[in-house]
Amino acid sequence: MSTSIYDQNLSQNEANHAALTPLSFIERTAEVYPDRLAIIYGDLRRTWAQTYARCRQLASSLQRAGVGKNDTVAVMLPNTPPMVEAHFGVPMSGAVLNTLNTRLDPETIAFMLDHGEAKVLIVDPEFSVLVAKALPLRKLSTPLLVIEVEDASYGAPAQSVGSQTYDAFVAAGDPAFEWKMPGDEWDAIALNYTSGTTGNPKGVVYHHRGATINAISNVLEWDMPKHAVYLWTLPMFHCNGWCFPWTVAARAAVNVCLRRVEAQAIFDAIRNHGVTHYCGAPIVHGLLVNAPAAMKEGVPAGVKAMVAGAAPPAAMIEGMEAMGFDITHVYGLTEVYGPATVCAKHEAWNALDIGERARLNARQGVRYHLQRSAAVLDPETMEPVPHDGETMGEIMFQGNIAMKGYLKNPKATEEAFRGGWFHSGDLAVQYPDGYIKIKDRSKDIIISGGENISSIEVEDVLYRHPDVLAAAVVAKPDPKWGETPCAFIELKAGAATTVEDIVAHCKKHLAGYKVPRAVVFGDLPKTSTGKIQKFELRKQAGSASAIDG
Repeated sequence: MSTSIYDQNLSQNEANHAALTPLSFIERTAEVYPDRLAIIYGDLRRTWAQTYARCRQLASSLQRAGVGKNDTVAVMLPNTPPMVEAHFGVPMSGAVLNTLNTRLDPETIAFMLDHGEAKVLIVDPEFSVLVAKALPLRKLSTPLLVIEVEDASYGAPAQSVGSQTYDAFVAAGDPAFEWKMPGDEWDAIALNYTSGTTGNPKGVVYHHRGATINAISNVLEWDMPKHAVYLWTLPMFHCNGWCFPWTVAARAAVNVCLRRVEAQAIFDAIRNHGVTHYCGAPIVHGLLVNAPAAMKEGVPAGVKAMVAGAAPPAAMIEGMEAMGFDITHVYGLTEVYGPATVCAKHEAWNALDIGERARLNARQGVRYHLQRSAAVLDPETMEPVPHDGETMGEIMFQGNIAMKGYLKNPKATEEAFRGGWFHSGDLAVQYPDGYIKIKDRSKDIIISGGENISSIEVEDVLYRHPDVLAAAVVAKPDPKWGETPCAFIELKAGAATTVEDIVAHCKKHLAGYKVPRAVVFGDLPKTSTGKIQKFELRKQAGSASAIDG
């Protein structure tokens, strides 16, 4: 068998190959720009040299606590400095970072801690009560080291859950800790849980290569300059903040940390710190657009905003433009590290009226720079649909910006990657210019404030109510959240249950954002075989009365 002249005596070695990892970004930035500002949080200011040293200390202390390669370190944190540090310090120890969704219920948190086999849990004082409820629900008997963050700007936790404080834990570590690059860029770096369509949520495993590549793609899509000032409005627990903790480090930029997403705090941060970039679900952008005019005074033009979730409506685009903001629409899923397509804008669009610009910008767009392919395929034949803007298919991805798979779930992994593509479950069309637009969502997923809600999960809870005969949940358009759950319920004969009873029942079993915001009683439309006709209910949902509060 002949060997190519380009393979003879030309082998991969330490001198010509290194595994890709986003950890290299903070290492370089701390070397090149040690005195540049890295973190702003209230009165706190930290440079990149200081931040890198703290990340190394965290990694050192984790190893001393017995954490090693492929162990899981979970965190229950808002967008504060410890969350930034976790994105580097945890994988520097060889461990895998599991950022827990702070909006979930104790039962789900307990499941995730068990399923991911977490060895350490770092908790912010804001979530101490939630964690205190979750810990006794764990089924694993393995020890879990709980570390409490102290945050003077928040105050003391309502209930102590940790055995030591975060700052003391970090301080005990070595600031010169010699962390090791991953031996293989395919090694896991993070574990993120989906909201789940049925049953328990699935654990999505990210690798160092994908995290690196998506972080770089973020730079390219935004033309993000060195020393940008990035405001943390997007939760870092969501797809690792779309990989932006690593993007910010790559650009030697500034992390402006924000505990709560409030219009006044956002506008103040933009004015006071010179914020240049931020990301968020449509609800965040709507919050700013609808804020009082006085609150917007003095806000400079040119702030770049990235939006994902529901397509941005014309009113939002017009409102953002009126503030002088530049909006970019992206699309993705947890399984593809957050955004993996972008509605790349063209200069010619600027000459169009707001309605046409909104129509074009509402599309999910084209593949990210370093994603191999994003296409709409027929899920049965796996052939591309005609680019006619009418023929429906499923959005699928192929390339480096795709998860390793679902943790401990080979069947779901195999199904997700069937035919050599990642199946998104989102139904869409593709236009002649190649741009993708979602037309419907399979499995009736409701996207509320950027979070996925399974209609089936909500229906399961409704069916547990003793007076419910039949139930169906669909998305109701909402000006604030994009979509909220609307429940249609057929009661058993003689039942006198009220809307308030149904809501109270749901609140016992569901996270707050999953509780129906509208409840309609009556006979449900069904097919001849008894299947509920959800498409009919979607037509009615828009006019259903929302529940106050």
